[in-house]
Order: sequence, then structure tokens, then C-alpha cells
Amino acid sequence: MGDTKDMIVYRLGANCDLDEVEEGKAYLGRVQGFAPFGVFVQLNDRVKGLVHKSNVKVQHEERDPIIVHVLQIRSNGNIDLEEVTPTVYQTQNVTKKTTSVLLSDIGKKIGRTVLIEGEVAQIKQTSGPTIFTIVDESGTANGAAFIEAGVRAYPEVDLGDIVALTGEVMQRNNQLQIEIGSMTVLAPEDTARVRERIDAALDLRAEPVDLPFLVESDVLRALRPQMRKVAKEIRKAVLTARPIVLRHHADADGICAAVAIEQAVTALLRESGGDFDAEYFLFKRSPSKAPFYEIEDITRDLDFALKDNARYGQKMPMILLMDNGSTEEDMPSLKVTRIYGLPVMVVDHHHPDEVVDEYLIGHVNPYHVGGDYGITAGMLGTEIARLVNPAVEDQIRHLPAIAGVGDRSEAPERARYIALAAPEYSEDDCRDIALALDYEQFWLRFSDGREIVKDILNLSGNPERHAKFVDLLVEEANRAIEEQMEAIMPHVESRTLPNGAHLFMLDVELFAHRFTFPPPGKTSGEVHDRLVRERPGVPVVTLGFGPDFAVLRSRGVMMNIPRMVRELHSEIAGGGVSGGGHLVVGSIKFVEGMREPVVESLIQKIGEAPI
Repeated sequence: MGDTKDMIVYRLGANCDLDEVEEGKAYLGRVQGFAPFGVFVQLNDRVKGLVHKSNVKVQHEERDPIIVHVLQIRSNGNIDLEEVTPTVYQTQNVTKKTTSVLLSDIGKKIGRTVLIEGEVAQIKQTSGPTIFTIVDESGTANGAAFIEAGVRAYPEVDLGDIVALTGEVMQRNNQLQIEIGSMTVLAPEDTARVRERIDAALDLRAEPVDLPFLVESDVLRALRPQMRKVAKEIRKAVLTARPIVLRHHADADGICAAVAIEQAVTALLRESGGDFDAEYFLFKRSPSKAPFYEIEDITRDLDFALKDNARYGQKMPMILLMDNGSTEEDMPSLKVTRIYGLPVMVVDHHHPDEVVDEYLIGHVNPYHVGGDYGITAGMLGTEIARLVNPAVEDQIRHLPAIAGVGDRSEAPERARYIALAAPEYSEDDCRDIALALDYEQFWLRFSDGREIVKDILNLSGNPERHAKFVDLLVEEANRAIEEQMEAIMPHVESRTLPNGAHLFMLDVELFAHRFTFPPPGKTSGEVHDRLVRERPGVPVVTLGFGPDFAVLRSRGVMMNIPRMVRELHSEIAGGGVSGGGHLVVGSIKFVEGMREPVVESLIQKIGEAPI
């Protein structure tokens, strides 16, 4: 046999037969039995040969491992072997020479053994077998491998490896599963070949269909390339079993944007094979209290992601930020995502800061193409959801109207989306649903309330319950608003500013009910709406403040809140000023002891803004 140092000993896979055995090669076998003329050796359950007694080197017992060299394969199928005893050698697995089967075709192969080449997308250890989720260019499937209860099978296989596995296709609780007989990590050149093939095919499968938008819009048309990019990345994440964490602002607009994507993705997950509860652990929707991605948010998301990665062998997630994510306030959290290699995309209509873009793989924002906040996140989200999965269009086509009304959009698109939602949902219906969402989310706090929110948006297939529930929530919300208005309106102070704007100030800490609905921002908004209605054609700014924050609403005064915040931050030493929002709607934080100088400077800046 010559030098044994670099000798390769082959291990025959479970479903290999004589075709895979070659003369001159060494194989790992097991002693099956003894005869007067020699020792019978099994190379696997299907293939056995004989070591003539003159070629036996060591005394054996039945079931002992043995290394043999193939001398000859006779025409009748008998194999002549000799025992070899190398001290140093490498083992290599031999798999059956079959052409691999696509995962999308295994439904036609129940009860048969197949060869699959694909990427390991998840490794989940159960109390019984180890479950490997495999992704190829056509779909996703689970393979089960069992050594003994609760013991990790194929410990050499890691998340993200490209493997060849053979096994029998079974039907388990209405789900297809492959009972793995053998699995090997492919050699580098084979890995490259398979990965290239899978990537090219997935790239094609992830490409969104070309759909016209639901309404006519120059801004949307200009945003189409970025919207398609985001839709493609979402589709790719679904097709490769990468979890998606969707963070959205916890108001009606943010919820509509996120739920549109949720409907598209969960339907796609149900379609593309995988686990029956994949839509719960591969897609997570989480509301953010602030209109930006707070450190608290990324900390929670990262904590869950790392635990899921350690416990369930899941990939690290992709993060999608909706109705937040565009501004400097998002930077601390985005820096964390970079350290952990989490891809992030943003769909937002807050005035964007360029600095965030180097942390994102996709960014849809109307300001990039000359639009403004009037194209709301709910409008963008619904259009992207249709690109992700056109099948959900009928369920979600009313969401942009609710978002537009809820976020007080003044863009021409608002009326077009309202016309699209009619006759089923009038503008008043949309306003009611938006209020119901805001009210319910206030009590849900950080929970997504997935099924409750579906009822409010009439996505549960129970229109009667939807109508009753929305009516109840609107009644409760309006009663709470009325109580708040009765308490606060007598305390509103007013002054006229140098630019002719009418400024109204209210202390939401001293003169409003706390820790209940409506919260300070919405309270200020309600006061603002009343003042605006009483003064048609007059420029009105409403400033609601607490001990360490202020919220602003404006009609007819062209403020730029993010710029004002930056100026206040640098001008007032020790003020601790931060915040942001849209150009004419936003919130500002500062330290409590500096409230007076901050608020006075803010009022001065409002008085200098153009009307």
C-alpha cells in the first residue's frame, strides 16, 4: 500500500451500493462474521466482501471496525479484500452517485431516498432528533437526523454550511420531512459551485413582480427602484429562512405600514414550506414608542436574536425599520447592528439625515426624490408589501387610506388612496380605524397585539366583530379625549409672534391627566386641531410641554424642527437638547432645570420662521 501518511480511507454512505466501490481504494468496514477461509466484512448495510485468511492481519471479533483495501471486484459482484493497518490516515465520505433533487420536488418522492444539495439555514436540537432546515434554489425543507434522544447529530455541520444529504422523504403531521441517512459538508470547490447555483436562482426568485402602483404618483414612481430593492431583500430573507425583525413607530401610520408587510411575509412563509409555525419565529413585528430606533429597541432585538441563534440555531435577523430609522437619532442603534452584522433597511417619511445611509442596505424615503412626509409610511409599506407578495393586495388596499388620514397627510396621494378604499371604507371609517389603532396600541405598550390589530384593520375575516370593536374603541378613545380637553383647554396660553403666527402653549404635565390616553403628544395634537378649526386661515403653532420635553404642531408656519433642535443643542450650554420629527410636527427633550431657556429660545425660533 506504500506510504500510509496521506492515505485516504473511504466511508461508504448508507445508500451506496457496488457502483460506488472502486478497486485499489481503502474503505472503513465492520466485521460481519467468520468462515474457515476468511472474514466477511460489511462496507455498509448493502455492500459486503471477503478478506481471505491469508490477508487478515489482526485477530477480530464480530462488529469490530476494520480497514480494508479492495483487491478486486469480480463480475459476479463478489469483492476480494485485504486488511490494512495504517497508523495515520484521513477518512472521506462517499455518497451515492445520484443527481440531486430540488426541495420543491420532494413531494413527488415520498417513501424514496433522495440526494439534496443545499445550505443549512437552521439547526434545532429537539429532545429526540436534530432538525436541520435546508434551503436550496427552489425552497425550504426540514431533515431529521437521530443518533440518540437529545444528542446533536452531525456536530461537524454548522449553520450556513453547504451540504449534500441523502435520506428518505416522509410525511409527518402533514409536513414533508427527510429522514437523513447521511450528510456531509461539501468540499470548497463543490461548496462554491452549489452556492453559486443557489444564489443565482434565489436572486431570480426574489425578484419582485412588476406591478403598477395602486394610485398615480410621481413620488412613488421615482422611489420605485429603492422600493423594489427593499421588496427583493425581504423576499430573499423569506426564501433563505432568515428571520425578519420589523420595528415600527407605534402609531396608526407605522402600524399600517408594518401590518401590510406582515400580511405579505407571513403568507409567503406559509407558502414556501418550512415549519408550520415559521411565521411566528421567522417574523417578529415590534412597535417602537419613539419615532426612531431607540437603544432600548436594539438591545431587546439583539437579546432575542442572540438567544434564538444559540437555542434554536437560527440565523441572525434582518432588521426592517418602518416610520422610523432615517435620522441622526437612529445612529447609536445602527452602530450596534453593524457590530453584529445585522442587515438593516429603512422605509420612512421623516426628514432623513444622510449619515444613516452607510449603515443601511436599502432606504426608501420620499424626501430623497423631492417628496415629503405626506407620502406616509403606510402608503409606502402597502406598495412594498404588494411587491413582496401580490396575493395579499385585496386584504391590504385600504391600509394607505387609514395611514394617510391618521397621519394627517396633505399629499394629493391621500385622496387617491381614500377613493381606492371606498365604498367599503369612507374617510370617516378610516379616521375611526386610525383612532382605534392609536388607542389600542397605547394599552398594548410594547406588544404587537398581532391578532387584535388584525381585527381592528378587518384582516381576520370577521367583519361584524371588526365593526363592533372599532365602534367601542372609538367611543372609549373619544371619551378619554373629551375628558382631557375639558381639563386642559382653560389652561392654554396664547401669544402673537413677530412673524404673525399665533402660538398656543399648554403644560401637559400640570393640567392634563397623566399615564392615560391620550398621551402628551396626542393631547397637544387634539388641542392644536381645535385651535386650527376655530381660526381658519390663521398660522397656528401649538406647543405642549412637560418638565423635560416639548411637542410641537404647526399649520401655516414653515418650521424645520430637526434643524431647530440642532441649533438649540449647540446654543444652550447644559440644556441637553435632543429630538426631532417631521419638519412641522416633532418632539424635543431637554434637562428639567433648563426648561425655561430652552422653551423661550424655541419660541424665538418659531417667531422667525417663514409663514
